[in-house]
Amino acid sequence: MVEFLARQIAPDALADFQSSEATRARVWQLVHKEREEGLTPDEKCELDEYEQLEHLLILTRAKVRSQSGHA
Repeated sequence: MVEFLARQIAPDALADFQSSEATRARVWQLVHKEREEGLTPDEKCELDEYEQLEHLLILTRAKVRSQSGHA
């Protein structure tokens, strides 16, 4: 998946990508709730999905950097 994304997304677009303000707010809401009172199973699944997507984005950015010769 990382290889595919690294080939399909323009390096500048990938470097500039940021989650929407609404997405960032939702993630922080879930993180806070997890720390304070715990999450429902659906909320835990939602947070896990956000974390997986963030990890995929990090790996893809690293792959693009390595392919372009930037450290």
